[in-house]
Amino acid sequence: MEEGVNALLSMGEVQCTDRFRSHQIVNRVKVSVGVSVSSGLLDLEIVTADIPAAELLELLQSYRRKRKYHRLKDGRFVSLEDPSLEMMAELMDTMHLKPSELAKGKMHLPIYRTLYLDKMLEENESVYSNRDSHFREMVKGFKTIHDSDFEEPKSLSKIMRNYQKNGYKWLRTLEAWHFGGILADDMGLGKTLQVIAVLLAAKEEGKTGTSLVVSPASLVFNWGEELRRFAPDLSFVLVTGTAGERQEKIAAYQSTDVLITSYDLLKRDIACYEGKEFQYQIIDEAQYIKNHTTAAAKAVKVIKSEVRFALTGTPIENRLSELWSIFDYLMPGFLYGYETFKREIETPVVKNKDEQAMKRLQKMVSPFILRRLKEDVLRDLPEKLEEVRYVRFDEAQQKLYDAQVLHMKESIAQQDESEFNKNKMLILSELTKLRQICCDPSLCFENYKGGAAKTDACIELIQSAIDGGHRILVFSQFTSMLEILQKCLEEASISFYTITGATPKEKRLQLVKSFNDGHVPVFLISLKAGGVGLNLTGADVVIHYDPWWNLAAQNQATDRAHRIGQTKKVTVYKMIARHSIEEKILQLQETKRDLAEQIIGNAGGELGRMDKEELLALLDGK
Repeated sequence: MEEGVNALLSMGEVQCTDRFRSHQIVNRVKVSVGVSVSSGLLDLEIVTADIPAAELLELLQSYRRKRKYHRLKDGRFVSLEDPSLEMMAELMDTMHLKPSELAKGKMHLPIYRTLYLDKMLEENESVYSNRDSHFREMVKGFKTIHDSDFEEPKSLSKIMRNYQKNGYKWLRTLEAWHFGGILADDMGLGKTLQVIAVLLAAKEEGKTGTSLVVSPASLVFNWGEELRRFAPDLSFVLVTGTAGERQEKIAAYQSTDVLITSYDLLKRDIACYEGKEFQYQIIDEAQYIKNHTTAAAKAVKVIKSEVRFALTGTPIENRLSELWSIFDYLMPGFLYGYETFKREIETPVVKNKDEQAMKRLQKMVSPFILRRLKEDVLRDLPEKLEEVRYVRFDEAQQKLYDAQVLHMKESIAQQDESEFNKNKMLILSELTKLRQICCDPSLCFENYKGGAAKTDACIELIQSAIDGGHRILVFSQFTSMLEILQKCLEEASISFYTITGATPKEKRLQLVKSFNDGHVPVFLISLKAGGVGLNLTGADVVIHYDPWWNLAAQNQATDRAHRIGQTKKVTVYKMIARHSIEEKILQLQETKRDLAEQIIGNAGGELGRMDKEELLALLDGK
């Protein structure tokens, strides 16, 4: 207004009344914010100098209408081109402050708003802020996680890589302030190990209570193996078996350190968890609760637990409804009710490309999500990450496997040495049948209607990898197994290519080029057809569906992706049926490579020089 008056004066004489001359302009709003933390709440006090608190709401309404000035009741004019007002409007929207609270200038907020408020104050240096020691301590703790005093358990210190130790410290920092969080590291970076370190540290520090892990059914047994491997001092119980057996295990939950169940069984058994409280609750592959209306999502949210974490290798920046559901599990109310979230954030971001809404969301959630990609931790990683993904048979598959083992043992035990040597090819055929039962019993039993643990786990792994932006090679020695996987991928609407020994050379080259160009996410390849001659650097995940047969051929297959021209780190998964011949051969590969080569030599020599006792030991999977 003053600039306008001066411009008029420069053009000639301007006459005005005394009333007009008396108008004053307040160039900016002086805002002071006081914050403190007490009794688990964030206390916020807002004071505006020169402006009555009761008129602040009207001032913000004028700002929202994009006016340049607002007239106060005493006649003064306030300039609305002020970053302090922008911050106040954002604060009111994000914190869902009531007009009555703003008028009083004092309000109480959930403590999880602390980091968001600190970010806002950092971005608005013109706003004077007074922050108490508890507030400053919390903020400092999140800004200096690398230097925190949370030491990983000594037994894991040499095993964990630096980025895993930092992830462990981040989880412990969240816990210290009673927050939940999403560990969203890329697949293959060891999210399970980081959580196990937290569970082990809790026991070593004398904390009491049982923790609950909820995962896809295909990973329940894998969690048990990881706990046994990395934290043998932690006792655990797999909530499996009949309804009665599960009920007994849940009832006795306080007698163990960790209870492990699946999403499906949790929703079936949810009544058994009533009245029980857990120390930590961890949900693995958290995208399983992305639809907040499902029974699985509702089940994990009614479990009582002191600390909640979520693990997922799936990028979640663009899946806003999934993000809401996970945070609704971690810290209910943090992203408001779903209808409010949809109206204020999801719809503006997705439909209107609203950058302000996206920035607001990022500012809110970023302190509670830790995501590292392989390239982010390049110096800490080997060129090739390898992981054994264990699966366990269901009852029907286990019966078939046990029957085949018993049949082979009885047959071999009845043979003398000369008969044994003469019948090695027949024995090889029986071993192949045993391997097929491990892969999928329908390979050798046409009318089989039971479960196939490895098939289910493989499809889940593929889906998880695709969700994480990865591209996958799947190798199997059985072309019939690839056909089963093809049907499963089709049912899941996942595009794929397939190469077997029957694929013409020209067709192979076309498929390889198309795959490397990024046209499909999955390539199914028979081990013999894909062992050499293929350059598939478009993939960064390799799955060996039945990886035990020939270690050299297996490594050659891996090298289709892990070779010159590959710009990403390659993760290799070996799928192994627990307590089976596959696990025995895996042990041989690791400890007796020469003997393994004898077993899996060229045509007719697969059993090499193995005697009866060695072969019987091979069949004894437990």
